[in-house]
Amino acid sequence: MSALLTGTPLAGRVAVVSGASSGIGAATATRLAELGAKVAVLARRKDNLDALAESINRNGGTAIAVPVDVTDREAVQAAAQQVADQLGTADLVFNNAGVQLISPITDLRQDDWQRQIDLNVTGVMNVIGAFVPQLTAAAEAGKPADLITTSSIAATRILEKFSVYSGTKAYISHLTRLLRVELGRKNIRVATIEPGMVDTELPDHVTDPDASKLMADLIDQIDVLQSADIAETVAFMAAVPRHVNLTEITILPTAQAI
Repeated sequence: MSALLTGTPLAGRVAVVSGASSGIGAATATRLAELGAKVAVLARRKDNLDALAESINRNGGTAIAVPVDVTDREAVQAAAQQVADQLGTADLVFNNAGVQLISPITDLRQDDWQRQIDLNVTGVMNVIGAFVPQLTAAAEAGKPADLITTSSIAATRILEKFSVYSGTKAYISHLTRLLRVELGRKNIRVATIEPGMVDTELPDHVTDPDASKLMADLIDQIDVLQSADIAETVAFMAAVPRHVNLTEITILPTAQAI
């Protein structure tokens, strides 16, 4: 995607990006910094985070690396305090950490099920719990405040072997609608982005050989989305006027049929 936004429309914003060690998270952190936001990048892989923060800072942005496992509630609370201490009150949270482990339910890969629930649901909730107070404070101070979470088209499509993953993403999409009832009246924008096929490392985590091949073939056969496409969309969602909330955006490759 060619850059749609120009200048520094996010100047003065403090952004937090979870799942920032690669793919969509890394691209979004980079783009938010280019547009003027100070960015805290969160993930488990410290080396990746350090390299990302260094790259952002070297190119004139402001970023800090905050290594954290989002499934650890106390660690995420400590990370939120670190962000506030080093960058200021967070007013843009891109709640992006997640994992996709596709397999037939009859394979009974319960460790995979639990890992997806832990990261895609519990991890998302831990980030919400840690940063809603800061988003509330930002909104009360008259600033834009954004909570944007990564869901998937799998939240609404009926896809074979995606049962547990799709269930976790359906949770996120519906949670977004519910949170808007409470947080919207506090002037916190709550939104979700539901991408189709994106060329990231996420398919590499798929343990079922048939599902892995299906996703690899799709990447080869059509012009799938790139991480930069999602990053630009998230940036646009955050850059619109404060009274505008783009609540749910589905973004697909033009040639993707399902």
